[in-house]
Amino acid sequence: MREILPGIFHWTTLHEGIGERVHSYYVQATEPAVLIDPRVPHVGLNGFTGRPRPAHAYLTNRHHYRHSGRFAERFGTEVWCHLDGLHEFTHGERVRPFLHGDVLPGGVKALPVGVLCPEETAFLIPVGDGALAMGDAIVRHGDKLGFVPDGLMGDEPDEVKRGLVAAFYHLVEQPFEHLLLAHGVPWVGEGKQALRAFLERQNRPPCEV
Repeated sequence: MREILPGIFHWTTLHEGIGERVHSYYVQATEPAVLIDPRVPHVGLNGFTGRPRPAHAYLTNRHHYRHSGRFAERFGTEVWCHLDGLHEFTHGERVRPFLHGDVLPGGVKALPVGVLCPEETAFLIPVGDGALAMGDAIVRHGDKLGFVPDGLMGDEPDEVKRGLVAAFYHLVEQPFEHLLLAHGVPWVGEGKQALRAFLERQNRPPCEV
């Protein structure tokens, strides 16, 4: 776990299911403290000893439950996913629903992305200059942002991309300077500029959503 911004911690773990490293976040600067797409860090749950209890875990989509259950068992963490993703949890997982536009505990706002899957959500975290947490809708490769492979976008990847671009045009109007990515190194500073640059490269005008 490494503090990348005052009160925001980041770590990576190998996701056995996909064979890739994925990214998780702990925000102790909110009240209460929250997690984003959590997996247990290599230091284990004891790494949170002496820190504010992670009271809530927010999932950018239903597939990012990850190790949320371990946090719930240890800390009583409440897990949240958009209402449209709750059908995924059929093995006794206790997951609370939210809707796009809701302000969740800690002042975290759930912003709509959708398109890739109905429940895909970006979280606006009101810490410092603002941080935007994003799940599978966009990934980072080196110094550029990009989409997930077309094979993960269903039968009409170009249509999905157009819808995501439209959603991103709305997101760049939000007050943030940092991007916390589930797939890719977090963009600390100038995250909004990076997202704007990505949109410019798409050479597609925004469409109605």
